[in-house]
Formats: sequence, C-alpha cells, structure tokens
Amino acid sequence: MRWRHICFLVSLLLAAGIARAQDSALLQQQAPFIQQPLRILLPSDLGTLEALLIRPSAPGRYPLALMSHGSPRTGSERPEMTPLGMLPQALEFARRGWATLIVMRRGYGNSDGGWAEGFGSCGNANYLASGKTSAADLKLSLEFVSHRPDIDPTRMIAVGVSAGGFATVALTADPPPGLVAAISFAGGRGSQQADEVCQPVREIDAFRAFGKTSRVPMLWVYAENDHFFGPALSQQFRDAFIAGGGNVDFIAAPAFGADGHMLFSAGGIAQWTPYVDAFLQKQNLTQRDTPIELPKPDISPPSALGANGRNSFATYLIDAPHKAFAMAPDGAFGWKSGARTADAARTAALKNCEQHAPHCDVMFVDDVAAH
Repeated sequence: MRWRHICFLVSLLLAAGIARAQDSALLQQQAPFIQQPLRILLPSDLGTLEALLIRPSAPGRYPLALMSHGSPRTGSERPEMTPLGMLPQALEFARRGWATLIVMRRGYGNSDGGWAEGFGSCGNANYLASGKTSAADLKLSLEFVSHRPDIDPTRMIAVGVSAGGFATVALTADPPPGLVAAISFAGGRGSQQADEVCQPVREIDAFRAFGKTSRVPMLWVYAENDHFFGPALSQQFRDAFIAGGGNVDFIAAPAFGADGHMLFSAGGIAQWTPYVDAFLQKQNLTQRDTPIELPKPDISPPSALGANGRNSFATYLIDAPHKAFAMAPDGAFGWKSGARTADAARTAALKNCEQHAPHCDVMFVDDVAAH
C-alpha cells in the first residue's frame, strides 16, 4: 500500500506537468476550471487508465462526480476515444461545484490492460460478468482519487452513459465508501444494431442481480426514441432492478434527435440538466445555487448555413475539443468533436462534410477560424 501511495504522488506530479504543457488555447477557453490529465494505476502491473480531472479553479475540497463513457458498436473505434469526448458533460457538473473525473476504462482510449469487459458471443451473453469487470475499473478510480487533498471522499457520485451507465449500476451493487448517489443515462449493453439487443432476458436478469445488493440512490434516464434500449426494454430493466431491491428514480424522457440514446451529450444539455439538478437536490447534493458561467466563443455561424446548420453549429460551439467544422459553398456541412488531435478533427470533419458535397473546406478548428 505504501508503494501505491508513492506511485500516486508521482502520478500527480507528472500529471501536473502534462497539464501545464497542454494546448494553451484549450486551457484559456476553460479559464474558470482546472483540467488535469491523470494516469490511474491498475493492479498486477497491468498499466494505467487514462483520465481527466476537471474542477472549479477556486481552492477547496470538492465532492467528486465520476463519469463513465459508452462503448461503440465497432471495436476499432475504442482506441480513438478520449476523455475530452465527455468534457461538455463534465463541465456541467463542474459548473455546479463538483470535481469531475472522466475515466477511460480498460481497452478504451490510451488506457492499458486490454479490453476486459466483453460479454461474450451474442448467443451466450454474460452481462453480469461484463458489468462487474467494468465496475472494477470505476471502483479503482474512485479509490485512487479519493486521497487527493482537493477531493471530499465522503461525497462521491458516479455518472455513466450506455455501457458506462450499465457499469455505474454494477458499481452501486458493490459500492466503495463515500459513493452517495449514481446516475445512469441509457444504461445497457449488447446493442448490435438499431432496436436489437443480444439475449435481452439475460440482461434483465443482470439488472435484477445488481438490484439485490444495490442500495445507493440512483437516477435512470431513457429517451422514448432510444434505438439501443427502447422504452419497453428499459422498463423491464427498471422493474427487474427494483424487484431485486434497487433504489431508482426512473425518467422516461421525451424524444431527442434521431436517436434518444444520444441524449446525454452536448446537444442535450438543456434537456438532461434539469433531471440531474432535481435528483441532486432530492439527495441534498446541490453545491451551488447558480452554475458557474462558461466562457462563450466569440464566433458567429457562417452565413451560408441553413436552419439545421445553425443549430448544429450552436452545438459545435459547446462540444468537446479537439473539434473542427467543415462546410461547402452550398451550405452543406460536417463536423467532428472529441478527437485526440486538431489534425484528426480536421480530417474527420472534411470526411463528414464530403458525404454531402464534393468540395468542402475546414472553417473552424476548436473555437478559432481556420482561415
């Protein structure tokens, strides 16, 4: 244990150096907040998990919100994921007075250890084992950061989306000390394509099993047009979890976009934050009466954009760096956010735009005009 604490202190010093070397434009953009990259030690020499801590810049000891990402249907996309992909969501909690830790579980982003949370073949899915493995990474992460002087280890919550929501439910079944509440957006595993889930009965059974030992107050949010885990299935998840003894406030949210599975996103902030605020108030976890203001980029949408383009550009402005927005002369557009580098964002934005028009140019990179 002494060696683990030494490693922890070394990791903090290294992370501080990385934070100072981080892109200055990004740090300036989020001036009211501190962003600190971290590496979280895995057991048995498996390496480390990639993580990013965001908190208000004022000194103090903050309650912690642990954020857990989803899992893409295509495995080749897992290494491309970054903690910055959840930065807008994390900032909403930081605005409300929370330190927020975004953790990439094993096999995602630059985390080590190899992908460990597979549920097996579609015909023989083992969701219970998958959830426990995912939850182990979350529990380890909470224990790791709970020793920081800027974290209050007696007031920690977990927030997850999709596979991360499922992992969050599993975490509440074997919670660490200090976990006082948890939130799952569109939680589940096993969606192979739209409106199709592998062995849903086994997943329902996993929720029932988690409910048998979960007593942490939870909020679950599923949109009515979720095409990963639709209304009928999410209701069965809830019923099984409650039958096991779980404690959950369930919200059947209105439709969001083309697929309500994406509700917990930058574009959905106006819809999902009231659910979170009400739940936190119910649990006596409200930290601030008024959220901290975010700096607003001083850029306007290109005049050639139509109504849909202007709405998308508004979301682009609050979405995660690194990002890029590309456009064609006729107003066709495409964009990418949450990329690991600005160049990767530029390439992806051009590719997305060129699906709609033959000649596109990158107009913005992060919050700066490209020309």
